[in-house]
Amino acid sequence: MKEQARFWRHPAVPDVDLLKARYVTHRFTRHAHAEFAIGLILEGVEEFDHGGSLRRAGAGEIVLVNPEVAHTGHPGTPGGWAYRMLYPSLETMAEIAADLGRPRGTPSFPEQVVRDPALAALLDRAHRAAERGDDLAASTLTRTLFGGLLARHGVPRPVTGPGAELTSAGRRAVQEAIELLGASLLDPPTLDRVAESVRARPFPLLRAFKAETGLPPHAYLVSLRVRRARRLLASGRTPAEVAAEVGFTDQAHLTRHFKRIVGVPPAAYQRAAGTYKT
Repeated sequence: MKEQARFWRHPAVPDVDLLKARYVTHRFTRHAHAEFAIGLILEGVEEFDHGGSLRRAGAGEIVLVNPEVAHTGHPGTPGGWAYRMLYPSLETMAEIAADLGRPRGTPSFPEQVVRDPALAALLDRAHRAAERGDDLAASTLTRTLFGGLLARHGVPRPVTGPGAELTSAGRRAVQEAIELLGASLLDPPTLDRVAESVRARPFPLLRAFKAETGLPPHAYLVSLRVRRARRLLASGRTPAEVAAEVGFTDQAHLTRHFKRIVGVPPAAYQRAAGTYKT
């Protein structure tokens, strides 16, 4: 079976991206999104590590990946898997949660694989409406979907998980380290320099960083570079220009990491954004 993937911006709901794909051998490297990843498995099985635990999602099941949680993605059967994904921003989901009168706090999904036939059917309808450009139906169904997921499967995010034991000082150090990396895409500092800048020791900072983000600093840097690359590609910059601006060695280096995180190569991403130049 041939691998196919299409990535595009939702035509009627701001800050939502969409992916329709079939993957047979493709493997997503461990990474973290700034946004949620919500999808329906259409065929086959996807396996993914989410926050250190392996999940398995089969046909008809909904996948719910929280923002800033390190995860992977790979075939769970020889035939791979096919799915439809939506990537709403944290702000979009927080606004919908507030409109629903949900308890205050950042929305989160405690279960990463759920079987909910009604919402699965709604997700499929919403995604197909966005694919065919039916803006009214797509916007109505998509917002109804997000509201239903938050009401039936969402909770305010508690301070639990791998980084729950971190002190406020530890979290501060990690956040400052992330900001430093984001400002140093072209010439990232050594771990020792990062630790010195955030007033921490290198090894404790490394442990705290991995506990909080699920990734070591060098891997998190790749995610930051890809996030920046997405914005630049959507603005019309060429892949070669983007590679140089975000710190990848060359266009091939950008393409390899971009596809392993986003699921499509930069040129396909630009075609979806309408900024591809021949």
